[in-house]
Amino acid sequence: MKRLLIVGAGGFGREVLAWASDLPACGQEWQIRGFLDLNPLALEGYPCDLPILGNPANFPPSADDLLVCAIGDPEQRLRLCRQLKERGGQFLTLIHPTAVIGPACRIGEGCVLCPGVVVTTNVTLGDFTILNVGVCVGHDAVVGPGCILNPHSDLGGHSKLGEGVFLGTHADILPSATVGDYATVGAGSVVLRKVEPHTTVVGVPARRITGFT
Repeated sequence: MKRLLIVGAGGFGREVLAWASDLPACGQEWQIRGFLDLNPLALEGYPCDLPILGNPANFPPSADDLLVCAIGDPEQRLRLCRQLKERGGQFLTLIHPTAVIGPACRIGEGCVLCPGVVVTTNVTLGDFTILNVGVCVGHDAVVGPGCILNPHSDLGGHSKLGEGVFLGTHADILPSATVGDYATVGAGSVVLRKVEPHTTVVGVPARRITGFT
């Protein structure tokens, strides 16, 4: 039986532990055996019996390991996942039993779809994307690799996110709008048309914050 290792032992890592425990495959095809984290004391003070087994930056995955990444920073997430893949790491795509996935959707490797997620139809999710609690992705949307969609954010139909995009809680991307690579959309913001790469936008409608990149 394979062992599942969670990359990142912070708050989202502990949430992923809970969601993974809900999967029917848990205890049947694999068992959750621990975390990988730079900080060996990351779980101190929390009621968790699982160990931190190493630093993901230099951990050598074995053929018996499955990985799921719980890093919430897009750039760091993609870097670590790609490094682990280069060392032979195999990633689990975690889809919570309460998530709804419509027809003709393509979900990449190493994604995490949390409770209450809705992915409608003909949606493409790139590798290592996180859809947190209550996210809704409309028809024909395209989400690039490593994007982080925080709770209750929404993508309209035909919208597009580039690589490594970060959406804050309750952010809305309107139909056919686009968000460029490594852009950040603040919590509660509404994107009407376009966000340039490597920018931070906030507000309704979302506008670039002067002095941020």
